[in-house]
Amino acid sequence: MTDSGLSTSNLVIGYSDSQPLHEPFNFRVTPGETLAILGPSGCGKSTLLATIAGITPVLSGDIFLNGARVNELPIHKRNIGLVFQDPLLFPHLSLIDNIAYGLRAHKVSRDRARVRATELLEWVGLAHVRNNRTWELSGGQAGRVALARAVAPKPEVLLFDEPFSALDSTTRIRLATEIAGLVRSQEIPAIHVTHDEQEAELVATQMMRM
Repeated sequence: MTDSGLSTSNLVIGYSDSQPLHEPFNFRVTPGETLAILGPSGCGKSTLLATIAGITPVLSGDIFLNGARVNELPIHKRNIGLVFQDPLLFPHLSLIDNIAYGLRAHKVSRDRARVRATELLEWVGLAHVRNNRTWELSGGQAGRVALARAVAPKPEVLLFDEPFSALDSTTRIRLATEIAGLVRSQEIPAIHVTHDEQEAELVATQMMRM
């Protein structure tokens, strides 16, 4: 396969000691697109993301990133950005250093990491509070910092695991609209898991139900 983006071929997910959680997956998400996955709790949405990320092994079938089969690649070599319901920010670091932290782990120099972090804070509209601590943020702002941190290493794909489920409806709708535009502008393929129909419709260029 030579197609850019993320694709699966007859991908079966589950755990080695259990039955498959779903029929085989066959989908493709190209740069700038978002596949929204809807379904009730326990249907396997998070397991699908964990399998794509390399946290949970593939039962059968294949995962491709930009045409390369990645089934056996460990998580740290897949270059995948993960955004969870809990932003998991470091409370002792400023916003700029939260974003720069992952870049430093990728051997980027401190100066270059801070330049990239500043660019991303401007991108998510938080450059004016770059030196604030995370406990000074609203839930929506913390979500945007988590997104900027995930995008910082220029990932091959972004995976969102119900990132707004703890937020009120108004904030959730606003952030879903913002993030859909940000993903398009960065031209990164994304998968967005949610149980909220309206949120899925706001972010999706394609949709799948589980």
